Amino acid sequence: MAFLRFPSPMHPVRLASALALAMSLTPMAQPESTQGLSLTDPLYKTVAGLDTALFDAYNNCQINKLGSMIDENLEFYHDQTGLAVGRQAFLDAIKANICGKVHRALVPGTLEVYPLKGYGAVEIGVHRFTHPNDPTSLGEAKFITLWQLKDGAWKVTRAISIDHHSVTE
Repeated sequence: MAFLRFPSPMHPVRLASALALAMSLTPMAQPESTQGLSLTDPLYKTVAGLDTALFDAYNNCQINKLGSMIDENLEFYHDQTGLAVGRQAFLDAIKANICGKVHRALVPGTLEVYPLKGYGAVEIGVHRFTHPNDPTSLGEAKFITLWQLKDGAWKVTRAISIDHHSVTE
């Protein structure tokens, strides 16, 4: 049986020098950087625009516009209500539970976009919900949206909304 030999510990001065060299060669994260694509990437801009359009329709109860952005076989996972399958089930829930009752806004600085080769993109972020009849009632949740680009049109095929909780400002 062979025994592994470990080198003797590095002298503290050489260790400090090696760490300093390694740190100088490693790019430091910039505070304005985000995870995922850069804010200037065309796909990031596209998905950010899609998010704005989707939730403009959501907030203004524009059901036809909202429906045009949702795949007919949508899978929507929600930590409070479970799984809803299909565009119509989603739109019915929006009409019954959202229209005139809830407003959604993307929390600034939380949007992340990742490409999915041959499919589209993944959008991740945090959104905040307010209630027009009770402006002091605030809630937030994390979300993941799968966007598919098919035949020149972007549609939501999967959505996950989790970690719903109250917030105070």
